[in-house]
Amino acid sequence: MAMGRPRAFDADKALDEAMEIFWRHGYEGATIAQLTDAMGINPPSLYAAFGSKEGLLKAALNRYTGKREAWMAEILAAPTARAVAERLVMGIAEAQTDPNHPPGCLLVQGGLACGTGSSNVPFELASRRAETEDRLRQRFEQAKAEGDLPATADPAALARYLSAVTGGMGVMASSGATREELRQIASLSLKAFDQQSTS
Repeated sequence: MAMGRPRAFDADKALDEAMEIFWRHGYEGATIAQLTDAMGINPPSLYAAFGSKEGLLKAALNRYTGKREAWMAEILAAPTARAVAERLVMGIAEAQTDPNHPPGCLLVQGGLACGTGSSNVPFELASRRAETEDRLRQRFEQAKAEGDLPATADPAALARYLSAVTGGMGVMASSGATREELRQIASLSLKAFDQQSTS
């Protein structure tokens, strides 16, 4: 049987498999053996293609955030700040309890437990979450400029609040919270936006 070259595999499919392992086990818990087995490659191929386990995580995160991009664009296109918030939190309740994926959020799950040898990982995950928060802040600044949010509204605080809520929903989903329980949290979180009404 001929030996395949290191990159003679479907990179997107391999990254999807790696993403799933990191999602289920976290960065620290995911072993090279689990990763290579799921990806259908051997360890030298993994290192040749991605440089390191951390390099593989970054590539998997790029794939994950790329997949989320269309979803976020749809959320941010909602006509009002409250509609943006509702699409986000209700979408999170659905996505994080989707039986086709591990529960919770890769951006939370991936780095909940990291040892000293992988100190960059929590920062990498935090920076990805911060990108989403920044986009929400920009959208809420637009809503404020358009008069959809009152002059007293704090777009940065609203974005931070939603980031905290969705992060918490991810932790709860990974601990077994049901879709209905997450929807209840989502509904309660929207009261903050109801209080921002300009009417």
